[in-house]
Amino acid sequence: MLFVINAASGHNDGETTRRTIEEALRVTGRTGELLFARPDELVRVAQQAAATALARRSAVVAVGGDGTINSVAQAAHTQGCAMGVLPQGTFNYFARTHGIPADAAETAQALLSWVPSPVQVGLINEQVFLVNASLGLYPELLQDREAYKARFGRSRLVAFGAGLITLLGKHRQLRLGIELGANSRKVTTPTLFVSNNRLQLEQVGMPEAQALDEGCIAAVMLRPIGTLAMLGLLCRGAVGTLGEASTVDSFKFQHMLVTPRLKFGRRKIKVAFDGEVSWMRAPLEFRVSPKPLYLLKPMAEVTAANLGRVNS
Repeated sequence: MLFVINAASGHNDGETTRRTIEEALRVTGRTGELLFARPDELVRVAQQAAATALARRSAVVAVGGDGTINSVAQAAHTQGCAMGVLPQGTFNYFARTHGIPADAAETAQALLSWVPSPVQVGLINEQVFLVNASLGLYPELLQDREAYKARFGRSRLVAFGAGLITLLGKHRQLRLGIELGANSRKVTTPTLFVSNNRLQLEQVGMPEAQALDEGCIAAVMLRPIGTLAMLGLLCRGAVGTLGEASTVDSFKFQHMLVTPRLKFGRRKIKVAFDGEVSWMRAPLEFRVSPKPLYLLKPMAEVTAANLGRVNS
């Protein structure tokens, strides 16, 4: 296997990560390549590793947080090779959703015996996202969160505090044209959030969490609201009742075209996908990829997923 490692991710330093993986390979009698990459090298290294994995009929393994996993997933999805995950991020929604343990040593040994299983991925203008993609308030929240993490360290408490500060600040309203098949409408909202992750939707209490079992992804929009109402939504999300709020609009879909109203001469809009922030050309096309990602998963998870499909 080829391990693509983001040296800047997680609490462990690169040498600890190296020892963990090398010990797992030694114990299981396997061989592998460890490819350390700086954040600005991740895309290139992931593409090369995925191509090599495909040629060797092996797998590429992402070692890092959601951003690292996304870079490797984009390459593995394009090449069609199998992919493993050794999570080292703050929330690890993708890994947790698919039953992948957070303990690095446990996962490093176990994934060498796991089997590839198809999992659904979302696309935004052909960019893969495994957890979520969004525009408006959420990309701003992610940028603020990274700034606070750089200053105060990486932890869920810092992430929550940074998010709270951003949510209670002033928000620019987006004016969007949304097309769902033959239906179209215009909306004004501070943010459009599209999720491909059941765990994240369940935690905040969105009923569309079940949509992922139906081959769909879910969209969540907020109506224009003030600071106090935003604080109320934050509290609802914390206790898992966000879906009950009258100021929240949510729906499931397989394909959606979003046309933002931009300033004259501007063609791109800031978007976020799996914790990364970028600029993309409008309009934005959100859809379920017709091609799955082949993820190395525990056998129990694969069996449960297959039973679920048979029962449904």
